[in-house]
Amino acid sequence: MKDKLFQEFDEVSARQWKQKIQFDLKGQDYNEKLIYKSLDGIDIKPFYHQDDVSQSIKTPSPKNWNICERIYVASVKISNSLAKNAIKKGAESLWFIIPNEKIDISELFKDLKLKNLPVYISLEFLSVSFIRKIHDFISEKEASVFLQTDIVGNLARSGNWFYNLKRDHEILDDIVKISGAFKSVISVDSTLYQNAGATIPQQLAYALAHANEYLNRYAENGNFQHSEDFQLQFIVASGSNYFFEIAKIKALRWLFAILAKEYKIADNCHILALPSKRNKTLYDYNVNMLRTTTECMSAILGGADTVYNLPYDAIFHKNNEFGDRIARNQLLVMKNEAYLDKVSNAAEGTYYIESLTRQFAEMALDIFKEIEEKGGFLKQLKEGIIQRKIKESAEAEQNMFDNGKLVLIGTNTFENPEDKMQHELELYPFLKRNPRKTLIPPILEKRLSEKMEQEKLELEKAEK
Repeated sequence: MKDKLFQEFDEVSARQWKQKIQFDLKGQDYNEKLIYKSLDGIDIKPFYHQDDVSQSIKTPSPKNWNICERIYVASVKISNSLAKNAIKKGAESLWFIIPNEKIDISELFKDLKLKNLPVYISLEFLSVSFIRKIHDFISEKEASVFLQTDIVGNLARSGNWFYNLKRDHEILDDIVKISGAFKSVISVDSTLYQNAGATIPQQLAYALAHANEYLNRYAENGNFQHSEDFQLQFIVASGSNYFFEIAKIKALRWLFAILAKEYKIADNCHILALPSKRNKTLYDYNVNMLRTTTECMSAILGGADTVYNLPYDAIFHKNNEFGDRIARNQLLVMKNEAYLDKVSNAAEGTYYIESLTRQFAEMALDIFKEIEEKGGFLKQLKEGIIQRKIKESAEAEQNMFDNGKLVLIGTNTFENPEDKMQHELELYPFLKRNPRKTLIPPILEKRLSEKMEQEKLELEKAEK
């Protein structure tokens, strides 16, 4: 019956659709009226057809995604309590940020049931001895621990190595040698590129070139003897363009699979996603909850393994139970009420998203090849080329915001004149200017609304 129903209708080609649209435009220019030119370099058409997808893109996608809670370990006892409470309230994985070597790992994990609990550990320092302690502790347990070691990312973010190029790589070599108990020991933090204002093709290309610095080194050193077990981790920030961000994660998996094939390693990377900071606002801050909702949805539908949701007040409030609970509950609603965990790779087969995925991947691949032809990611960082390219993209986006063409509700459109924030600031929410000597110019994260918010705060002070 179903087949017979569809036989009643003639197939319509993309050309026929376009002809119909041009007829309805009554002489107006199709490209001028209906083609949207994005900052990411992609022209968005008014409709997509199977003709736009020559071959369906197959990307590996997790069967399930985990809800993550991030905890900065200032106090081991408090952090342990927060972790247990987060799990009790619905968190399915934990992300610990560890600031120094004084942290007692056994106390931090005390009474935590590590079986079936993915744990992410990010160190703000580089130490083989400390990582060996973690390794020895978890090797006795059934634990899934992802260690986030990213010496190249630290250089890009801070402008300096932890020690120096040679020493950092020697330490990373030693970490790789004792990686047996970890699910992963090397990560690529691509959130920096998104939060600094890079376009999506740039984010993908820089993430791939960043990863290639590690893969190339360990391929040369013969450290892929257990290549089927080697897994690289990407940390990805999702921006506000819903469908673009779905395609971005799919494109990242596709690109990594291409790169992994060259090194004869497993082609499935692990992706931890979180919302971008770039579009988050100080004024009318509750709107941030709406932004993080769509951004987390993009990450889920794009195929992230784990999703951490940024609290709506994260840019100006210290960690607090209410903000963390709301952020966690947003993900719980998506999983338990919106059923976003029921279908794996839900976006597969959609003409628009598959077209975006292919275009992003191809554009990123061109940028990646250019980087490699000119000496690689590290060389271009040292020469300031990556920083300059990101700065140019960020300025173009900033100009659109300043001119009102890029809208942030409650900040540059539909503002609430009664909104006051001067006494709400527990954290400094703006780009910190702390001049120091660096080996290279660091890549700087900056929110779009910072200048406007600073002006509003000055007006608040003047009104007193």
